[in-house]
Amino acid sequence: MDLRAELLKSIWYAFTALDVEKSGKVSKSQLKVSPRGARAAAAHGTSCPRISLHSSSTPHSPPDSCLQVEEGAFVKENFDELCWTLTAKKNYKPDRNGNSVISHQDAFKLWCLFNFLSEDKYPLVMVPDEVEYLLKKICTAMNVELNSCELDDYLAQEPQGHGGLTVWQFLDMVNSGRFLRGIEQEAISMAVEEVYQEVIEDGYLWKKGQLRRNWSERWFMLKPSSLSYYMSEERKEKKGSIVLDKHCCVEVLPDRDGKRCMFCVKTSSRTYEMSASDTRQRQEWTLAIQTAIRLQAEGKKSLHKDLKQKRREQREQREQRKAAKEEETQRLKQLQEEKERKLQELELLKEAQRQAEILLQEEEQRRRQQHEEMQRTLEIQLREAEQVGASHVDCGAHGVNASFFWGLDVKLGQEKLIEEVSGGHLHLLLFIVRLLAEEEEKLKQLMKLKEEQEEYIIKTQREKQVLKQEMENKNKCLEEAQKQLEEVRVNRQRVDQDVMAAQRKLRQASTNVKHWNVQMNRLMHPIGPGDKRTNVSGGVFAGYQPLLSRRDSSLK
Repeated sequence: MDLRAELLKSIWYAFTALDVEKSGKVSKSQLKVSPRGARAAAAHGTSCPRISLHSSSTPHSPPDSCLQVEEGAFVKENFDELCWTLTAKKNYKPDRNGNSVISHQDAFKLWCLFNFLSEDKYPLVMVPDEVEYLLKKICTAMNVELNSCELDDYLAQEPQGHGGLTVWQFLDMVNSGRFLRGIEQEAISMAVEEVYQEVIEDGYLWKKGQLRRNWSERWFMLKPSSLSYYMSEERKEKKGSIVLDKHCCVEVLPDRDGKRCMFCVKTSSRTYEMSASDTRQRQEWTLAIQTAIRLQAEGKKSLHKDLKQKRREQREQREQRKAAKEEETQRLKQLQEEKERKLQELELLKEAQRQAEILLQEEEQRRRQQHEEMQRTLEIQLREAEQVGASHVDCGAHGVNASFFWGLDVKLGQEKLIEEVSGGHLHLLLFIVRLLAEEEEKLKQLMKLKEEQEEYIIKTQREKQVLKQEMENKNKCLEEAQKQLEEVRVNRQRVDQDVMAAQRKLRQASTNVKHWNVQMNRLMHPIGPGDKRTNVSGGVFAGYQPLLSRRDSSLK
């Protein structure tokens, strides 16, 4: 997010605060307040951006603006403070009884952090992932653990919590004390300041001097562009600063000069040697400094921005995977519905085939019965004709010819009827064969679709098995890392106990040495006899001989 986009977010709050009627229009006299106030807030004559706001904006879109910002000649914090003053007077409503968790200045810094982490869409909101990140950063700075479950419950209770929180909802949540209960306001202010200043790492380290070459304990504070060190953690007296760039590097050094866990930061001009209290602290500092150097090498000025971009990419990947999963589920559902529909059609076809076979059998049986009845009728008629012919044997030639033609007509009718029955049966058989062929083709298609679905299900199960195996491997690695961390903690406690025991022994030895020195001094200056004797030999141990002689006499 460039400087222009950051300024637009601040201007949007000021614009909406001045738009009292919610019409999306602000008079020019009101708009002149912003540049004039920015010039008044600029420190020591620093210039402000040239702003030209148009009145075609709506409360849900950024103001049409033309910003001319000169890099290095504009104090962005002053302009943000002006916009905060305009919008907070109208929208920010802390506890009227004075029981607010955060001060007004801390609210301003949280407002700036909210603008930085919010989405690039208007109205400005911060998604739940960014809310959790910001609260975790503040809690980590105070060595407090954030209750993520309670945060999820709070976001679920909000009407638009899942879509994101506005800055006023976020400030109300912080002021409610639900997540920062039991913590002093001063500690919260220090934590907010640390996050606002983008402090990557801070703590005490031993630093080797450049001129005297002696070791001094300093409070170090690492930012994306510099590593500063102070006399104490109050940061009142700054002793120096190390400017970080892409040419810098950090290296681990072997123990020497009575110092352990050493490392150095190499710049283009000099090398700074430092010593940590233990291996874990050295590892944390080296990783943090490498992160700051990486940001400088990539041309990035903010760690929050880098992490925000990574979290946004992760959210997009999660959304893509979720959309792909939903699409895959929908496709499987459609395939299942298609399969069920095909099965239903197949059942209907089978039922229709059974009904057709039943009808065909019934029709065949009916035609057979009709054929048999016709044959019987014809036989009866033939017998009657024969009887009539036998009884009228004396009839004339005309009668014989009539009987002959009548019998011939009956025979021809019978053959025609048989041909019609056979032809209808053939057409029915052809229809059944064609219907069976169509059903067989549909059945093949259904079986092929079923095989494809089974192959896809097997492939999905294999992918799930691979993902499950990867998750198990990651869990094992995490457990091993936790075990190693626990071992490091135990070793650190053991080393601390050894150091404390060594310090106690050292103090005891120092006390014994002092006591022995006192006794030795007494022995070096013994009390002589009453009369003064002159030591002929002289030397340092004059007066020690009488004591020896006295001891000899007592022995005798």
